[in-house]
Amino acid sequence: MEAATSNSELQGANTRSWPKVLAYGFVLGILGLLGWGLLRAYAGQLAEGPAPDFTLYTFNGQEITLSDLKGQVVVINFWASWCPPCRDEAPYLEATWRKYKEQGVVFLGVDYVDTETEALEYIAEFDITYPNGPDIGTRISQALRIQGVPETFFVGKDGTLRGVKVGPLFPPELEERLIELLAEKYP
Repeated sequence: MEAATSNSELQGANTRSWPKVLAYGFVLGILGLLGWGLLRAYAGQLAEGPAPDFTLYTFNGQEITLSDLKGQVVVINFWASWCPPCRDEAPYLEATWRKYKEQGVVFLGVDYVDTETEALEYIAEFDITYPNGPDIGTRISQALRIQGVPETFFVGKDGTLRGVKVGPLFPPELEERLIELLAEKYP
């Protein structure tokens, strides 16, 4: 009878240990996720190296994939209709786009955490003609690790990141960047 009691005691002990194992596993999983999040946060935004590829689905139905734009200089501007500094730079971005669009430069506007109605009103208000689309699920902003809006990334003809500007752009900094990037040789 003692052996039977011991066996049932062992089974009871095993049954009681599973919740502990699951609890420890859950805590370790949460700590791992927090650690991964902290590493990403402290890694900072991307400013150089290969540009992460993404597809922007524009408000007017276009589908633009960054890797398809190799051979051109690409300006990626993150903005939001609720962002006052974005409003300050919007006329400058549009004027510069109109000046350089025939010279191998592509502007992409990425609307960050906004409503479509307000975003479209913003685009109409500033008569923005370069492609713009929402950052669905914040996938693009996460890929580039943006810090906020406005934020502008510069991609060279070879598809590598050539810098980032946090905050609004003011004349002549965008033109200076474009002249520099357009002068680079590309096979």
